[in-house]
Amino acid sequence: MNDWNDAERRVERAAELFEQRKLNEAVEELRAAIAINPYNSGWFYNLGITLDELDRAEEAIDAYKQALDIDPNDLQTMNRLGMDMHRVGRLRQAIKMFQKIEVIDPSFEPSYCNRIITFTELGEHDKAEEMFYLARLYKEHCPRCYYYIGCSLQSRGQFDKAIYCWRKTLDLDDQYPEAHVRIAEALWGKGELEQAAALTQRFPAGPFDNPNHLFLVGRAFYEVGDVDQAAPLVEEAAARHPKNPEAFYYLGLIQDERGDVHAATLAFLRSRELDLGLPSPSWSLTRETFELSAKRAVAALDDKLRSFVRENEIYVADVPGVEVVVDGVDPRALLLLDGVSSTPNGGPPTARLFVYQRNVERLAGSVELVESEVKAALEREITATFVEPEQRPSRPDERLN
Repeated sequence: MNDWNDAERRVERAAELFEQRKLNEAVEELRAAIAINPYNSGWFYNLGITLDELDRAEEAIDAYKQALDIDPNDLQTMNRLGMDMHRVGRLRQAIKMFQKIEVIDPSFEPSYCNRIITFTELGEHDKAEEMFYLARLYKEHCPRCYYYIGCSLQSRGQFDKAIYCWRKTLDLDDQYPEAHVRIAEALWGKGELEQAAALTQRFPAGPFDNPNHLFLVGRAFYEVGDVDQAAPLVEEAAARHPKNPEAFYYLGLIQDERGDVHAATLAFLRSRELDLGLPSPSWSLTRETFELSAKRAVAALDDKLRSFVRENEIYVADVPGVEVVVDGVDPRALLLLDGVSSTPNGGPPTARLFVYQRNVERLAGSVELVESEVKAALEREITATFVEPEQRPSRPDERLN
């Protein structure tokens, strides 16, 4: 009996420590209580919440699973588990967990709300919109729903609609800091750089408890050209969320701006590795179909631009290889013109073409836009590599007066 009383006292002590933000000590108290009485689902749930506060999502997932072993239909625990699965990149598992909640209680609004952002990150925007409308049946004015669907709209380049949704988020909850950051990013995406820069000056000063918010603020500062403000935020975000490929990608950009090539390369390689660990969108093309799309994009080029590509040497890969990233190629490049050589009889130089499927599909967001994204990238790269150097006038001799 004394042991059971000791377990209860430890749980009470853990709650006090949690309120005092002494989170590691709270975890130890909860683990000690659970060792005495491993049959209380609420204690496992509290352990999961505390681990989440410490950004230890994988351990939190284990705690929530143990809670569900005891009480398998607890909706709050299931929802927390789904959110953490999303957080660590297990997007399909997260969707299944939210769907399971819907079966148990179709009126549990978070199961729809959380699927908005999960489907968005999977590139399934039609399903994200469906979840948005279903969520509003049960909670019409949810700031998080508007925030998440704004993210979906932004990823499709619909910046004005995204800004409307994020402003709606702030109308419903003016303490939703991520919305300010997203609006600045959308303004930057529209080319309204001065407005975006002005908005960044009104960002809250921090500190930021949420590592994702920390990253978003840092990224916004980077996009408007304030590398000094961006650097410490992105560095901290990468340290606190070491499985976030976005954080490492922007860390690489920042290190490159600073001239630290070695640090930039290491960050880019880490971003590349994490990108490869994420699932492809459900609509992702087969390799053969994607290769046909790339070839159609080449065939659709203006004759002059197409003449620079060796059409019998078009290759498809997921992302650029380690060796070319080390040589300075962006790990998120859509394509690469390589092996440039002159043609016989004084014809134009030509190059073989590498097209990177994961990077193209990330940017395209849907099957319909894949080919047009490849074509647009080809026009930019061929022009920059071959056409602009031809048009650049030779520099005249400089002479002293």
